[in-house]
Amino acid sequence: MAEVVLKAVTKRYGDVVVVRNIDLKIHDGEFLVLVGPSGCGKSTTLRMIAGLEDISDGELFIDGKLVNHVHPKDRDIAMVFQSYALYPHMSVRENMGFGLKMRKTSKAEIQRRVEDAAEILGLEDLLDRKPKALSGGQRQRVAMGRAIVRDAKVFLFDEPLSNLDAKLRVQMRAEIAKLHRRIKKTIIYVTHDQVEAMTLADRIVILEGGKIQQVGTPLETYEHPKNRFVAGFIGSPSMNFIQCELIPGPALKGDGFLLELPRVHHAAVQGRNGLLTLGVRPNHFRIAKNTDEQGKQILKAEVEVIEPMGSETLVYARFGDTLLNIRQESATTLEVGDAIAMVPLLDKAHGFDAETGEAIF
Repeated sequence: MAEVVLKAVTKRYGDVVVVRNIDLKIHDGEFLVLVGPSGCGKSTTLRMIAGLEDISDGELFIDGKLVNHVHPKDRDIAMVFQSYALYPHMSVRENMGFGLKMRKTSKAEIQRRVEDAAEILGLEDLLDRKPKALSGGQRQRVAMGRAIVRDAKVFLFDEPLSNLDAKLRVQMRAEIAKLHRRIKKTIIYVTHDQVEAMTLADRIVILEGGKIQQVGTPLETYEHPKNRFVAGFIGSPSMNFIQCELIPGPALKGDGFLLELPRVHHAAVQGRNGLLTLGVRPNHFRIAKNTDEQGKQILKAEVEVIEPMGSETLVYARFGDTLLNIRQESATTLEVGDAIAMVPLLDKAHGFDAETGEAIF
């Protein structure tokens, strides 16, 4: 068992609180991703789990044992950092086995573990090379191998792909997912990249301002965001937000539009009125053939930017003070400067309280 439990964990630097009352249970064998923008507290949380940062308040349990004051080397965790931190004068074999050597592990056991890890990571033919003879992706696999040989209860990854180019990042995401299936250990992974979070995680923890905003599966956080921050952070390109007023009907009234809410949202807005933020994902707009097609059930806008992506096209259109992003599945005949009418698919849209940002529907 390698369950990790945080109870009201807080981290302060003087009067500055960077992690605030984190309550979280990470299940045995789970791949959990901590994600959020820079400064949200995700790396600090990981470092507290590792024992590299002291916990100001709260309790941390690993495998049922309180470890607040347990030294990092005695927590039975292995960590992979953003920096590969390989010894340049050592071979891949020596780099992977160095930690075991320092723990007085026998040579035969070191050899067995290194060769097992090399097989898992596809490094068998590189064991006698020095780091300078490896690509960035190969170096990161060596860093992961160095952690794997530890056979720890919990693996911690701190933005391990940040130094790689886009193609290697995709390749290494697949490698890490495959690694988790092979070793079946608890993995806690930190990233600022929500695409990494969505593709790797069993569950995602979304942080902002040192607080947990939402915990759930990738699909839950995408389809049912708890607040405007989560809605805007999860999904690429990000969700569009339009300020409007909820009026009886129920309907949404804004600058030049009146959108009747579909029945699926009636119960959620019953008894409510006033300002509301409408959230619509880029793939949940339909571009009407002409600006009069839907009467006021449309948003009239002007095309400012077109980004052909091959299998899809991203269209950026100016609507008042807001630049809306629309995703089209194929090539478009639109041109910059075209006046368009956009029909939001309201049955798939989201509504947020204009003051608190909490989800209404």
